[in-house]
Amino acid sequence: MKFSYGILLILFSVHLCYSQEDSISSVDNFYKEDQFYIGATYNLLGKKPKDLSQSGFSSGIHFGIIKDMPLNEERNIALGIGLGYSLNSFIQNLLINKDSNGNITYTILEGAATYSKNKYTNQLIELPIEFRWRTSTPTEYKFWRIYTGFKLGYLVTSTTKFKGDLGSFKHRNISDFNKLQYGLTLSVGYNTWNFYMYYGLSPIFSDKAILNGNDIKTNTIKVGLMFYIL
Repeated sequence: MKFSYGILLILFSVHLCYSQEDSISSVDNFYKEDQFYIGATYNLLGKKPKDLSQSGFSSGIHFGIIKDMPLNEERNIALGIGLGYSLNSFIQNLLINKDSNGNITYTILEGAATYSKNKYTNQLIELPIEFRWRTSTPTEYKFWRIYTGFKLGYLVTSTTKFKGDLGSFKHRNISDFNKLQYGLTLSVGYNTWNFYMYYGLSPIFSDKAILNGNDIKTNTIKVGLMFYIL
């Protein structure tokens, strides 16, 4: 996680350097916008089972490259297709463990005094697809943008960690997590600062994950900031 925050700082610094240029030597009538993106989010769990709750700060780091393809002569409407990486954490009270037979079990933890850490993290390779509207021109780098789209993610790694009265343990790449994660995205902002939201259409868990006799239909909601770099 610290490595990813370092990448975020470096890329954002590069962006600030370029944003300070007040003039250009020539006009590019075939310009393209926002070739790279990097963002930070607060991660929420939606469609939670009864008594499932979050605590602490569940965070996400996201970055990648997007091919910008203008669709009109003014080049302010475009389609973006890219490839990215996402690292996410979820701090909550759903204990994911294995019984003596190696079967995955799910239990709601009651009382913060019984544990000091209960976290789920994942890493995804993502394919963002965006429909882009902006007020940019060949000579204007500060503009309004509204980008809506769809993001498909493939789960590369997942880890659950617990530390408390039951001991300390972690499990990697549990098969109950859905490999394919997908949802809707929205980016709205001006110049550097852009509000970003992701709403997961797919559940985090497969139908093999059972809590108190019911499927766990929990999905992911991410809210934060997205920075775009030429």
